[in-house]
Parts: sequence; C-alpha cells; structure tokens
Amino acid sequence: MNYSFEYIDIILLAMIAGFIFLRLRGILGKRTGFEGKAPPQFKEVLKNVKINSPKNLNDNFDEVAQKEFLKGAKIAYETIITDFSDNDNKITSSRPLLNKEVFNQFNEALRQRNDRGHQAEITFIGINSAKIKEHKKIGKILNVTVDFIAEVITCIKDKEKKIVSGDPEKIKKIYDTWVFSRDTTSANPNWQLVNILT
Repeated sequence: MNYSFEYIDIILLAMIAGFIFLRLRGILGKRTGFEGKAPPQFKEVLKNVKINSPKNLNDNFDEVAQKEFLKGAKIAYETIITDFSDNDNKITSSRPLLNKEVFNQFNEALRQRNDRGHQAEITFIGINSAKIKEHKKIGKILNVTVDFIAEVITCIKDKEKKIVSGDPEKIKKIYDTWVFSRDTTSANPNWQLVNILT
C-alpha cells in the first residue's frame, strides 16, 4: 500500500508542476524574438553573419549563398541598430561587425549626442524586408549592398527629459541601404559593415 501512495504522490506533484508551468507560460508569455538590450556575447551573431560555404564566394554568389547571407545581414542590422541606440559613450557589442571607418563614425555620433546631454529611447520593432540591391566582386573583396526596411519607435530627450525629436508612441518606418564586405580569400568567415548609403 505504501508504494501505491508514493506513486499517487509523484503523479500529483507532476500534475501540480505542470499546472504551475502552464500558468507561468500564460502570464509571462513566450519569447518570440529580440527583446530588450542585446547581450554582450555575439558569438552566435558572428556565426550567422557569414555565408556557410566560402566556396560559393569564389565561384558564384548564387541564390543559396544570398539567402544565407541575408539571414546574417538581418541579425547584424538589428544588432548594430540596438547597440547604437543604447546610451553608452561608444559602440561596444557590435564592434566586430563594423569596419574601422564606420566604427569611428558611429562613435563620433554617440559622442556628439552625449555632449548635448541627449538620450535616445529606441525600440526595434522588426525588419519588414531586406533585399540585395547588388553584389560586386573587386579582386578578392566581395561587396554586397542591401536595402533594409525596418520599423522602430524612436525618441530623443534632453537633460530635462523633454522630447527633442521623435515620438515615443509612434512606430516609424526607416529605409536604409548598407554595404557589407568580406575578403573571399580570408579564413575569417565574418562580414563587416563598410558603408551606409544615403
């Protein structure tokens, strides 16, 4: 009989645990995408910001390679936008995704924003579309230009928390054209943002 009670206790405990799990899931929800500040570790991002088959780069930037590239480009875009929107003095998390010139430009913009005493409140909603505009190989360097359409909520406030620009209640559609580059002969599979076209 003792064994029967033990089994019943185990079954009851399992049912209670399952009930609590379902209640928590219902209250807290599921994580469906990027939420909040990007973590400092970007090993997974760097893995994705590449083309899985370097051979394709030397032969042909074919449809499969382009699809793989766009997956990584979307992750890089969100990562960089999120890093730039943080109220730090300089770019940190997305540094490996930027070449030296773009990195310096971003940091200068952040410095000027901080000097004015402004703070950014930017919420990244998502990417509506990302399309390769062109890809061009010059020597061993492959440049890929991507048109992004994304949605953000953006607002800049001064020291007194007064709104300088943007609207914290309104979703804004943004259009960006970014150029990514990679040395096709390099063992490093990662791409870098080398230019932002206006």
